[in-house]
Parts: sequence; structure tokens; C-alpha cells
Amino acid sequence: MAYRARNILIAVALAAVAALLTSFYVTSYKRHVQRSEDHVTVLVAKQDIPEGTTGSEAASMLSSEDVPRKARIPGAITKPEQIAGLVATQTTLQGEQVTTRRFGSQAELGVRAQLKGTTRAFQFIGDQDQLLAGTLKDGDHVDIVAGVQENKEYSRIFIRNLKVLQAPSAPATGSKLTNNFNQDFAVMLAMTDSQSQKFQWILMNAAQKRGERWHLALRPVVHDADSTDHVDTFYSVITDGLTAAEKRAFAFAAKLSPGTQGG
Repeated sequence: MAYRARNILIAVALAAVAALLTSFYVTSYKRHVQRSEDHVTVLVAKQDIPEGTTGSEAASMLSSEDVPRKARIPGAITKPEQIAGLVATQTTLQGEQVTTRRFGSQAELGVRAQLKGTTRAFQFIGDQDQLLAGTLKDGDHVDIVAGVQENKEYSRIFIRNLKVLQAPSAPATGSKLTNNFNQDFAVMLAMTDSQSQKFQWILMNAAQKRGERWHLALRPVVHDADSTDHVDTFYSVITDGLTAAEKRAFAFAAKLSPGTQGG
């Protein structure tokens, strides 16, 4: 009898434990279901957030929305500060949850992160001297100085203060300047659409002689300034610094000398 009673007690105890475990599981599952049905607040796009938009710009494109917890997308943000200092690497459409997975650093987006509005990336080639290869660095600013010919020759600074998006690679170590003169280097500058159109004209009309018709001029890193714009000709260059009387004397002599270029 004692043996049989002991077995009954063990069975009852095991049944009780099983009942407790089942109850615990059911309660836990019920809480999990209830929790998943809870609503959480996330930020969604009020309008399309295009690739290249900075986190600070995107802050004004966000609105709060309550969604079921289980509907929250991984990485969904709850405050604008979570994407501050980042830039959109993918487009977020209107009504979509804004997630950190679609934002990254400026470096991840590269050149595209620096293009806004009318700004364009314009890449072209030239020799080592024209592009300051080996000296120019990303982020520098340059002017474009060129000479063009239309009956007479003219030179001037055509475009000022262009940002270098990608500097040309440096010449190979130990290479000679004479060996690099005919070598192509590439540079990418940021310029407006209108400036790119003007520079395209310069490339077409000032490229008759390699390395002689246009150059990039490096601007100071700080405290840069510009002289008054002007056009230079043979006459303006040759008479620069002369007095009015000396200029008149030169002009008179130039008229008497056959083949002398005027200005």
C-alpha cells in the first residue's frame, strides 16, 4: 500500500508541476501577444526624402505616428536626433517609417552628398601642370584661368572658387616632369550647371595647344580674396605698369612696326 501511495503522490506532484508550467507558458504567451498589440510611436516621412538629404534637412520632413509594436520596422527612429549628422543613402517614400538603415555617413554617399540644387560634378582631364597633380587635394578651391582666340588672343579668370570634389592622382614617385606632360590626369570639380556650360565652351575653344590654353589656379585655404576682374590682351600685358606717356609712345611705335600685334 505504501508503495502504491508513493506512486500516486509522485504522479500528483508531476501533474501539478505540469499544470504550473502550462499556466506559466500560457500567461507568458498572453503577455507577449498583448505586448505585440501595444502601439509605439515612430517617425514617418511627411514627403519623399530623397537620397542625399542630410539628417538636419530631413528633420522638417518627419511626423509622428502610432503603429502596433509588431509593425515597427527594425531601425525605425523615434526622434530626429537619431539621424543627425547622417545623410540619406536611399530614398524614403512618403508615409514610410524612417529608419537608420537608410541613412549613413557622408563618406558612404561620396560625391553625391555634396551636390545640391544647381550644383553639378564636372570631371575632365589635363596634364600635370594644368591640374596641379600632386598638389591639389579634395576640398581645395580653385579658379579656372584660360586664354581664347577670336581674331586676337584674350586671357582672363573665367570661373572662380570651384570646390575640388576629387583631386587628380599624384604623379608616380620618381617620374620626371617631361614624362608626365603627355600623361592624362583627371579632376572633378563642383560647379553650377551654368558654369559647366561655360567651361565646356572653354574646353572646346581653348584646347588647341595642350597645356597652354587653360589651367587651374589654387586658392588660399583661408582669407582668400579676388582682384578686380579684367581681360588681358597683348597690349594690356605689354604696357602694364607703364605711364600714360609711355603707353602712347608704345602705341605710336607699334603702328610704325609692321606685324606688331595690337590690343
